[in-house]
Amino acid sequence: MTILAIDTSNNPLGVALIDDNQVLGEYSTNLKKNHSVRIMPAIQTLMKDCEKEPADLTKIIVAKGPGSYTGVRIGVTIAKTLAWTLNIPLVGISSLEILAAGTGRYFNGYVSPLFDARRGQVYTALYHYQDGKLTAVEQDQLVMLADWAAKLTEMSKPILFVGNDLPIHSAKIKELLGSQAIFASVTEHNPRPGELALLGKDKPGEDVHSFVPNYIRLAEAEAKWLEAKGKILNG
Repeated sequence: MTILAIDTSNNPLGVALIDDNQVLGEYSTNLKKNHSVRIMPAIQTLMKDCEKEPADLTKIIVAKGPGSYTGVRIGVTIAKTLAWTLNIPLVGISSLEILAAGTGRYFNGYVSPLFDARRGQVYTALYHYQDGKLTAVEQDQLVMLADWAAKLTEMSKPILFVGNDLPIHSAKIKELLGSQAIFASVTEHNPRPGELALLGKDKPGEDVHSFVPNYIRLAEAEAKWLEAKGKILNG
């Protein structure tokens, strides 16, 4: 069973190949560059280095968001195209869950991965490992950081925060949560594509044609278009 994992949902770009429970290879960067130009060469390089052909693939796993609207669309579109072309299963995994999986395995508390959503908002969720399995305590959501911190103060365990956007919010988190807040190491902020592959390895495939990203909210341009359309129709 050779699985290809793809993550372009934020600035980090990552692809991985796993064979059963062995990670054959990973490619990962954290650059503000066009994922649409770089993702296919990254996949081709990894496949070549691992001596795998497209016909060897048995499943495609993709980070489905939340995150950058453009980034999420790129990854999902490529994953859907590959799955449909090769006639193999497609599985989507939360982009936040990937971060939590890479940091929370040996942490005795909750993990709150986060991405900045501007205007004091974050995309976040809450996870912990239970009997060796990553479990969601709070589902993916868009929330004001202050409201999220207030909810977390009611938890009885320490909270591990992780994500490349953490420096934007770390001072506020520390102010609101004090010693309850723990911050992941800088080496842990990039999502591991190998973790993505393992998270989706045993999940059933989804319908390729109806599969859609999880944006959580409309893109700003789309929201403005719908608002303007509504005004015209109601005008």
